[in-house]
Amino acid sequence: MVSHNNVGDDQHKRTYEVVRRGVENVCRVLESGPWGPSLETALSSCDDKPHTDVVIGVLRRMKNVDLAINYFRWVEKVTNQVHSPETYNSLLMLMARCRIFDRIEHVLEEMSLAGFGPSFETSIELVSSCVKVQRLREAFDLIQIMRKFKFRPAFSAYTTLIGALAMIHKPEYPNLMLSLFHQLQELGYEVNVHLFTTLIRVLARDGQVDAALSLLDEMKSNSFEADIVLYNVCVDCFGKVGKVDMAWKFFHEIKAHGLMPDDVSYTSMIGVLCKANRMPEAIELFEQMELSRSVPCAYAYNTMIMGYGSVGRFDEAYKLLERQRLKGSIPSVIAYNCLLTCLGKKGKVDEALNIFKEMKKDAMPNLSTYNILVDMLCRAGKLDAALEVQSDMKAAGLPPNILTVNIMIDRLCKANKLGAACSIFHSMDRKVCAPNKFTFCSLIEGLGRHGRVDDAYRLYEEMLDSNETTDAIVHTSLIRNFFKSGRKEDGHKIYKEMVRKGISPDLTLLNTYMDCVFKAGETEKGRALFEEIKARFSPDARSYSILIHGLIKAGFARETYELFYAMKEQGCVLDTLAYNTVIDGFCKSGKVNKAYQLLEEMKAKGHQPTVVTYGSVIDGLAKIDRLDEAYMLFEEAKSIGVELNVVVYSSLVDGFGKLGRIDEAYLIIEEMMQNKLTPNIQTWNCLLDALVKAEEINEALVCWNSIKDLKCTPNIITYSILINGLCKVRKFNKAFVFWQEMQKQGLKPNVYTYLTMISGLAKAGNILEADKLFERFKANGGIPDSACYNTMVEGLSLANKAIEAYRLFEETRLKGYNIYSKTCVILLDALHKAECLEQAAIVGAVLQETAKSQHASRSW
Repeated sequence: MVSHNNVGDDQHKRTYEVVRRGVENVCRVLESGPWGPSLETALSSCDDKPHTDVVIGVLRRMKNVDLAINYFRWVEKVTNQVHSPETYNSLLMLMARCRIFDRIEHVLEEMSLAGFGPSFETSIELVSSCVKVQRLREAFDLIQIMRKFKFRPAFSAYTTLIGALAMIHKPEYPNLMLSLFHQLQELGYEVNVHLFTTLIRVLARDGQVDAALSLLDEMKSNSFEADIVLYNVCVDCFGKVGKVDMAWKFFHEIKAHGLMPDDVSYTSMIGVLCKANRMPEAIELFEQMELSRSVPCAYAYNTMIMGYGSVGRFDEAYKLLERQRLKGSIPSVIAYNCLLTCLGKKGKVDEALNIFKEMKKDAMPNLSTYNILVDMLCRAGKLDAALEVQSDMKAAGLPPNILTVNIMIDRLCKANKLGAACSIFHSMDRKVCAPNKFTFCSLIEGLGRHGRVDDAYRLYEEMLDSNETTDAIVHTSLIRNFFKSGRKEDGHKIYKEMVRKGISPDLTLLNTYMDCVFKAGETEKGRALFEEIKARFSPDARSYSILIHGLIKAGFARETYELFYAMKEQGCVLDTLAYNTVIDGFCKSGKVNKAYQLLEEMKAKGHQPTVVTYGSVIDGLAKIDRLDEAYMLFEEAKSIGVELNVVVYSSLVDGFGKLGRIDEAYLIIEEMMQNKLTPNIQTWNCLLDALVKAEEINEALVCWNSIKDLKCTPNIITYSILINGLCKVRKFNKAFVFWQEMQKQGLKPNVYTYLTMISGLAKAGNILEADKLFERFKANGGIPDSACYNTMVEGLSLANKAIEAYRLFEETRLKGYNIYSKTCVILLDALHKAECLEQAAIVGAVLQETAKSQHASRSW
């Protein structure tokens, strides 16, 4: 008699075999060609009433999502039935495996309408698939989509994503983690101490101290007992963000809650104290730890050695090494690497090399040791010694790794030894040690920074050919250096190329690009880039600083006020650069009182004002004649040790000079020179201008001689001021001497200088030179003003050149300029003398018309 069990097994085997064959047949048809009517016909012939198990089996075996969806829809059509939950789950699993996330929402919506949702396993697979390819934001969005349709994602889907978000430092990730954590609680899942610990670690690490403490309070209110791991995380993370006293509090709480600090607790707290330069407390804690241990804790010793080294107390560090040996614990390579790192930072290269020789008694150097040495020697400019260390590495059986090569290339580029950097790059054995992203970036930046932008771009193309991923950093370098080399169009092309490739710019890139665009004079493009930054990110203090500075340079300083308050509303934390930029904008837009208030706010918030800060406010006050306040600020800056520069002194010289306080201007220049600062030509121009306006022309000429004696090269402004001053006191011939000297120096006169000189020569009766200069000025594209025309007409008239004067008179009228009454009288007299009666009649008529209009104007 056959048992019922055997009958059941046989039935199961037969069913399994039928399904297996059905799956194979359908897959064979699907693989036979593209989807279309013929393929649908073949499927109908093969299986006109597809069974759910067959459909699920087909979906599990497929690799092409588009084909799978077509098959899925075909089955719906021929059966005229909604798919089972298992079928939908199989389709979702396929989409997850193939990383096709953009169609998942539609499938989930269908499931919701059908009254069922994805299984726990499917929700986990969907999230895990995103996590594996680091598409964490999409994983978060998938969970939110599931919640939108009232589905309940698995607990593990949440914890997997929270764990992945915790591993990556991005500003928005802590908030995403908190959102997921609160959803877990809303869904009724039981959160544990481990989950709290993960979140607290991330929040504290990112400086969100209040949020971390709030979560800690929530944990305690839910009757969770903090374990040693959580306490250690709190000590470490709060300490690393500078909350040393809070870290101490958590350390002391360990014992208060019946736990014992372990090696991690002690080592973390010692490290925090050392980093905060609270060495006495660190030493006391270390000694306390030592008393409770028979075997030394190597990690604690390493931390203390690093602590001593970071403050330059190397003798104590060496004693600690010896003490560790005496206690039977051989110092590790980590201890020596800590020492070498600190010696390198303090510039004690020779001492580091001696330690390197001695360390071999205790521990063999590793790759990190050699890399520390290479870095140290490169920074010290001992490049030959660094190359010798590379040879020693090979001899020790440790061929230089990519980090070694990157250090060498980066330091050589920064030391302006591009030839050596390129040589190392080209000599790399690509099979053993291929260049990575950092290698390419360092060399591209080095070449670009030294003007070799074409070589940098060729290297960028080589980077693309090597399948190395380009990112925002390398594009930032190329954009900056193309603009710096005056090739702004190429800079724009790099940005467009990057966007076309789907590479997202980061905030640093957009800030750099905006800065370059403003410096290239493309103000509207700069504004547009700021709007792009607002659309993609929250602009930071640097974004606003670049925008304000660019607008100030373009003559839009008045917009500073509005932008400053936009910064404040957004919650931007102003740094020194931002304060300086805004203060400069306020000063240049006439809001000096506001700038003064901001200077006080800056000091109150712990930002030390710099020479730029004081310079902007002093210049702003000087320009609105508040010289006494400017001078008080000048004295304040000196009293707190700010090293004032020539620009600041020049602002005061200019201010005092414009008010006619020339003695004080001289005193400022004298103080400048006593402080070993050489006045530049802008400083002298300020003083010369003041002397000329005061008609102290002889003193101005003495000042001119001082400029020459101090080997300071006059510029066009210097000559213009002097020529104007000499003409003003009717020393026209002397002015012409300066004019000729200016020409010999290769300086091109500006419009103001031309007109001053032409008028001066004409008034001096040197009409021949005046006329030559006048014609040359017009031939060079110059446009004489009304005063110049009138002066030339008068000069020609007085030189008995009546007809030439009349022709110029007609030219003046044709150009729409006013003819002065005095000019008409002088010209009329010259025309009568020359018996040019017809022309005299016209000038007489103009004179009468001018007199009538003047009378009417006075009557009105």
